[in-house]
Amino acid sequence: MHFDVSHPEVIDCVRRALLEDIGSGDITTELCIPRDMRCSGRMIAREPLTLAGAELIPVIFQELAPGACVFEVMRHSGARLKAGDEIAEVIGPARVLLTGERTALNFVQRLSGIATLTSAYVAAIRGIDCTILDTRKTTPGLRRLEKMAVAAAGGANYRMGLYDAILIKNNHIHATGGVTQALERTQMANIPVEIEVRTLAELEEALAWGATHLLLDNLTPAQAKEWIFRIGGRAKVELSGGITLETVRAYAESGADFISSGELTHSAPAVDINFRLDLD
Repeated sequence: MHFDVSHPEVIDCVRRALLEDIGSGDITTELCIPRDMRCSGRMIAREPLTLAGAELIPVIFQELAPGACVFEVMRHSGARLKAGDEIAEVIGPARVLLTGERTALNFVQRLSGIATLTSAYVAAIRGIDCTILDTRKTTPGLRRLEKMAVAAAGGANYRMGLYDAILIKNNHIHATGGVTQALERTQMANIPVEIEVRTLAELEEALAWGATHLLLDNLTPAQAKEWIFRIGGRAKVELSGGITLETVRAYAESGADFISSGELTHSAPAVDINFRLDLD
């Protein structure tokens, strides 16, 4: 999977992260480490994981000290690693490596945590024609990177934000006066339209109007199977709400086309990765 670290949002995110950590300077490193000392740093997985964000390592150290380091990235986003696998090596001034190591680890540990959880969801429904989707429940400022981590692990990105797809939720339906009224207001849009339905009456109303993409929220697997049987292929179906790694296969077996989970990005634990410094 191509992990696009050249996107302006990604570069800006790296710069903000470095500024946040370093501020006016790395006092400890400047006092303790000789200016001319060189070393190598190896990033190593300390547990089984699905990798995401390794391509950021050169970007981070280049932003910190342009041209000062050389890099070898051995494993790329989407790779399945076991404990002890080497991810990347950075060679350069010891001061640069010590100052940048935490920012590099923060990104790769966080993004690999998302990729690892996503890959577990994908594995749980293997063999079923259903796609795992992410949501907008992302860390503010990190959405593009977090969604790239989901995609690297075999999940799919639904919408990047409020601007690239229409999702009519229950509050939109309430504010516009009903399912039909909400759908009618979007019929001239040239982008995908999805609508959430909460009752069988709303389901039938949406289908009668001609809705082609339905969101069913907070159903049990049995209820989802019943509703999807009623839909009978007239619309694509996404399930969401309360779906966990333990229950995702049962939901996928209901016949849904998509299952979305905010947990992929808002609750994924960071994985354990080490940055090991070796002196020349």
